[in-house]
This record gives sequence, C-alpha cells and structure tokens, in this order.
Amino acid sequence: MSAPAARAGPSRAHVMGTAAACAAAVAVLGALSTDLGPWYAGLVRPPWQPPDLWFGPVWTLIFALAALSGASAWRALADARQRQTLLVLWSLNACLNVLWSLLFFRLHRPDWALAEVGLLWLSILGLALYSASASRRAAWLLVPYLAWVTFAAVLNYAVVDLNAPFGAG
Repeated sequence: MSAPAARAGPSRAHVMGTAAACAAAVAVLGALSTDLGPWYAGLVRPPWQPPDLWFGPVWTLIFALAALSGASAWRALADARQRQTLLVLWSLNACLNVLWSLLFFRLHRPDWALAEVGLLWLSILGLALYSASASRRAAWLLVPYLAWVTFAAVLNYAVVDLNAPFGAG
C-alpha cells in the first residue's frame, strides 16, 4: 500500500484572490471612513500636501502590492502556525489602517490619529520583517506601504501642528 498523497494546499489563484478580496475590503472600509466634507475642507494643510485626487490611486497601488505581499508570504510559509501568525499580523494591520481613517476623518481627531499612526507603521514593519523570513519578495512589496505611511505620518503631524487643538468644540 502506498503512502497517501500529500494534501495540496489552496491554489495560487485562490490565495491571490483571497488576498485581493481582503485588501479590497480594507480599502472599502477605509474609503467609507473617509469624509472629505466641510470639516476636512476647513483644515489648514501644508502647501506640500499632494492633491486629494492622488490619494485614491496611491492607496490602490499600495493595497495591490500588499495583496501580492500577503499571498507571496502565505505561499512561502509551509507551517500552519506560521500562516496563522501571518493572518493575525495582517488582521491587526487592517484594523489599524481603518482605525486611522476613523480617528482622523470621522471623529475629527487628527491628534489621536497621529498617535495611532505609529502603531500602524510598526504593524507594517512587523509584517515586512515576519514576511522576510519566508519571502524577501513579500517583504519588499511592503516598502511602498511603509514609505507612504511614513509620509502620511509627517503630513498628519503637520495638520495637527497647523490646526490644534482638537476636540474643544
């Protein structure tokens, strides 16, 4: 009697499709949490801030690269426990990503968002470092995300500096 065949994992297309769907869900939640209404229009923003229309395409590219990263890392990790850790790290990152938008745009608290963006940044760094152990490609695909959130943190700081205090009204 021959040994049973090794159970095949999900296909590359299934993993990529799942990663893309998760990235899209986070993007949609972030977009729904973003209100560019009168409050935002009334903020003093630094002259070096990119036009608002740039943010959608940049985030779309970042989420596409993040989906590729997640799928690459998932496929490179053979152990179920490592994959579970990867999912926990990605879930934490997704929550922090959406939370930033809620704090800044819905609660009108850029000061709280500035405190939170450090956690978001650390979650991206943690994902990159964890992913690098399995796939250098997966880690490198997160560099634009880390760079953009670094830029966003500086921009967030400028908004707080130009408009504080918050929550007084």
